[in-house]
Amino acid sequence: MSRIREIKKQTSNHHLNLYELNAQNRLGGDVRYFVASRAEEKKKLKIITRNEEPDGVIIYSLYGEKRDKVVLIRQYRYSLDDYIYEFPAGLVDEGENYQEAGIREMKEETGLDFHPLSVDPMFEKPFFTTVGMTDECCGTVYGYADGTVSRDGLEDTEDIEVVIADREEVRRILKEERVAIMCAYMLMHFLKEEEPFRFLEL
Repeated sequence: MSRIREIKKQTSNHHLNLYELNAQNRLGGDVRYFVASRAEEKKKLKIITRNEEPDGVIIYSLYGEKRDKVVLIRQYRYSLDDYIYEFPAGLVDEGENYQEAGIREMKEETGLDFHPLSVDPMFEKPFFTTVGMTDECCGTVYGYADGTVSRDGLEDTEDIEVVIADREEVRRILKEERVAIMCAYMLMHFLKEEEPFRFLEL
């Protein structure tokens, strides 16, 4: 049976760390594996805690009187040395729930005011992102945004352009641009549904 024998912390950074796993594969063989995590210490790894507390929040927000546009960001990512389309998102601060984090992050990244919907927890509970390399999980919040776009809340390390996209622009983005996969799946759904949030109704 596959199992973890030992965990060694390899880095000491504020937002992201690397852990080396001494593991056993299903046949009893030795495995050396590396995992990136938001955990700043070993005892907070999800391998240890077994919880799914959200590291971050992703914000799926509609915009406009007809609610027929979606709020996106085009953000420079060092891992790509390029810009990629995403939903507004960010880390959840200690003591903050992810709905509160969504309101704060939307304001910081776009200048817009975000009004989250109250939905069944099944739709916004934290899910894992890229489990082949990280234990990170993120909650998703849904709602509506209004106000005026602003870059005043950006940190120096954030290089973000706010994009308010209608369906024609979303189609172009999916065909021609780099898009984060979680965002891409939602945008495909946005293209086909007259009421994009209908799937939230039980």
